[in-house]
Amino acid sequence: MGEKSVQKKKYIVETARKVFVEKGFKRVTMKDIVEACDISRGGLYLYFENTSQIFAEVLKLESEETDDVFSNSITEDATAVDILLLFLKEQKKEILRKKDTLTQAIYEYYFDNNNLSRKDNVLRRQFESAVKVIEKLIEIGVENGEFVCEDCAGTARNIMYVLEGLKIVSQTSGLSPDAVDRELMYILQQIGTE
Repeated sequence: MGEKSVQKKKYIVETARKVFVEKGFKRVTMKDIVEACDISRGGLYLYFENTSQIFAEVLKLESEETDDVFSNSITEDATAVDILLLFLKEQKKEILRKKDTLTQAIYEYYFDNNNLSRKDNVLRRQFESAVKVIEKLIEIGVENGEFVCEDCAGTARNIMYVLEGLKIVSQTSGLSPDAVDRELMYILQQIGTE
């Protein structure tokens, strides 16, 4: 794919993201994306066959951007505690974000039977990747005496389950910053840091 095609595809994905934020996943049509991008239907079909393919690319882009923001915020002399606190701070922002969020679209996408059983489930891979990173971080913290934890893998999974739950509750029922802070403190207490 040439540079111009790469840029066009990226433009489509970035523009489609806005449509998915506004409408969710289920209500978005290829026509909506054609109109938002101001391109021909044939121009869109050169790159994507359906909205599921587009949304999968949106999720990949979101993941890359999140990883970049997090990675760029870590200093060279950061401790395991510093990195975990930074991670939780970024998660808190995501949990409390009400605008410009794909949460509704993501869950609609994965509750669609065609997407739940897919081997290339981006959401599952992101979750499992985050668990592995947190597990490694906790192990390093334990080795350095920063954390106390007997089951790093279980603790990492639990942290991710709590964070996912907080995202859902925030979008469906609402959460105050204080309520999120309280839950994040429980996470920190679980590994012996405050």
